[in-house]
Amino acid sequence: MLALLFAVLLGPVVTWLHHRLRLPRGLGSLLVLAILIGGLYYGIGALGQPAVEWFERAPRSLSRVEDRLRPLKAPVEKVTEATEGIEHLARVDEGRSASRQVEVRRQPMTERLFERARTVVAGAVMMFILLYFLLVSGDLFLRKLVRVMPTLADKRKTVEVARRVQGDLGRYLTTITTINLGLGVAEGSAMYLLGMPNPVLWGVMALFFNFIPYLGAVVGTGVVGLVAALTFEEGAFWLVPPLVYVALTTAEGYFLTPMILGQRLRLNPVVILLGLLFWGWMWGIAGAFLAVPLLVALKIFSENLPQLGGVSEFLGR
Repeated sequence: MLALLFAVLLGPVVTWLHHRLRLPRGLGSLLVLAILIGGLYYGIGALGQPAVEWFERAPRSLSRVEDRLRPLKAPVEKVTEATEGIEHLARVDEGRSASRQVEVRRQPMTERLFERARTVVAGAVMMFILLYFLLVSGDLFLRKLVRVMPTLADKRKTVEVARRVQGDLGRYLTTITTINLGLGVAEGSAMYLLGMPNPVLWGVMALFFNFIPYLGAVVGTGVVGLVAALTFEEGAFWLVPPLVYVALTTAEGYFLTPMILGQRLRLNPVVILLGLLFWGWMWGIAGAFLAVPLLVALKIFSENLPQLGGVSEFLGR
């Protein structure tokens, strides 16, 4: 699915290289993939080490974060103490008070990351190979589909629907990627002005997390808040970076993106959450990233087929 989405996004670039610069599709596809892989390699090399260092520091620094949050936890602790007192009075079986010590040994974050590296690399290699052949094939499958259509009217309808779906989906992916890129730049610049370490890392994090509606903003705010609590020692200034992160993601999600995309490509929030749950269960983190693009693709496809008009209505706001 990731290869298919990349093919929709990068296919027009390969077509432009083929028609304007007279590059064969194989060579143009290879050039586009080389730029994509080179950019990913450079980004992972530049940001991977700082990200791993922060992940390694996080478990050891939770006590410091807990101390910073203690003033905010005081009212909750009082309620908890009162609840525990009531439970103690209501407890009949004294054996329930017995406790056991359980020692949980966890692998360091780096070891767990390296254990999964082989699977991730193998999946990435297969995805890029499939993407290359999809880019080289161009309109091959559309031409084959047109050939099997029985009548001339069916052939024209097939081409019309396919072009419209490809164009709408390509515009959506390009638009949402551009919006997320702008949000990443804004978040990174804000973190730099606030004195946060590794501001580029948090900007890139915001870029990718914004592909996951709702959950991405929550996780990103938590990560920024954790780093701010570890960075700023005095006062309540550590609350400013997560609040700024929330403000920027809120402005993007509720004002900028709806204004640019309009009502047509906006999805029902309940459908988005169900999609995140389903595709996250199917494919883990990758499924969470692909959930919304897949739902939008289904909505665009159903809009262009009268038989699926009810599906489009259900997916929309």
